Amino acid sequence: MKKYTQVFQGTAFSSKSAKEVLILKEYLFCINLNGMIEKVVSPTDADYQPLLDTYQGEENFHRLAEGQYFLPGFVDLHVHAPQWAQAGTALDIPLYDWLNTYTFPLESKFSDLAFARNVYQDVVSTLLANGTTTALYFATVHKEASLLLAEICAEKGQRGLVGKVVMDDPEQNPDYYRDADTHTALADTEEFILAVKKLATRAKQGVYPVVTPRFIPSCTDDTLKGLGELAAKYDTYVQSHCSESDWEHDYVKKRFDKNDALALHHFGLLRDKSIMAHCNFLDDEDADLFAETGTAVCHCPISNAYFANSVIPIAHLHSKGVEIGLGTDISGGFSPSLFDNARQAVIVSRMLEDGVNTALPAEDRGVANSRITINEAFYFATAGGGESLSLPIGRLAENYAWDVQIIDTSVASAKLPIYQANEDLHDVFQKIMYLVNPENIREVWVQGVKVHSRF
Repeated sequence: MKKYTQVFQGTAFSSKSAKEVLILKEYLFCINLNGMIEKVVSPTDADYQPLLDTYQGEENFHRLAEGQYFLPGFVDLHVHAPQWAQAGTALDIPLYDWLNTYTFPLESKFSDLAFARNVYQDVVSTLLANGTTTALYFATVHKEASLLLAEICAEKGQRGLVGKVVMDDPEQNPDYYRDADTHTALADTEEFILAVKKLATRAKQGVYPVVTPRFIPSCTDDTLKGLGELAAKYDTYVQSHCSESDWEHDYVKKRFDKNDALALHHFGLLRDKSIMAHCNFLDDEDADLFAETGTAVCHCPISNAYFANSVIPIAHLHSKGVEIGLGTDISGGFSPSLFDNARQAVIVSRMLEDGVNTALPAEDRGVANSRITINEAFYFATAGGGESLSLPIGRLAENYAWDVQIIDTSVASAKLPIYQANEDLHDVFQKIMYLVNPENIREVWVQGVKVHSRF
């Protein structure tokens, strides 16, 4: 019998499709030396009992206790890592004021590497404790501090995709916080790409450099063009904000006489490895362009409620073939939990479908076919995020990374209302998605390595 590095036994939930959850009751998951799921074994398979006989009692055999379940690790497609230091503050002021009064002064402090290390270690640990095994990070304009964030991801075992933020336009950015000029912005970005690629050679779970124009308003045309060329040269990921709010959407239309998506595409920034946050104002032509180029949308439902001026029609975009994932958007979103954002994604989709203005007749109040289910929100937080990044993550299936969170529904201080031993497992799944908090996340594993434990 083939030897596996680790074998796990228990009931798991994974996405079968965007709308269907696969329930794997008492399955075996056989993990190889690279941290990949090499074999998934059903209790009805012929080799189930022989595997149990071989591994039970061994140190590398892990059996879930009663009331515990496996979920795939979450994939957070939009985190402003430095903004963890201001999470939960100043959410009731306009975006422009929020950036200039709070965010830019805070991000400018990350030239101090001791300060940066303190915040970055905490945000990576916090996200892991919330079940996030992969995170796509905006850092700051500082090359050294951005590299430090990638190093911390590597050390703590989180799969991190990290971008040195680019914002070089002197007319749109404060003098105390921006790239000195186009040449410096591009040179620093290239050096950062090379440094993270070197770091990645010793990170089992993977760390990746990301080309990161903050958004079109913060960058000059030459810089946007240069960043598109760097992304093509090194085949890197790209991230930015796209059509987030009335202000951004209108600014780009005035500057280029085209929508944000078309402008980004003009500069070579929409590609198969591109993830654009928010995208609330995409029209059908934009959505078709995203589907054609393989560009993914990161849906940030909590943040959107504060800064996006709208509810994104996520069901419509997904129906048009656009890849969709979820993001916390710390700190435009106050919560570091994708559980919270999955719940909010369902809530806002129902509000969009039903409408909110009771002065209108019911039939005129909402946008038809807008609602999503908790199954779909779970898919966006897991498999959808993996597909958006073109990585084998987000599913508990063969040839996927063993990225899991072990959920304990019977923790005394956070017990879920499950009272029947034979409770329908799909009902258990729904209770997990709606009620779990960090106390219930007993362990987190990334690429076959335990990176977080509460006990």
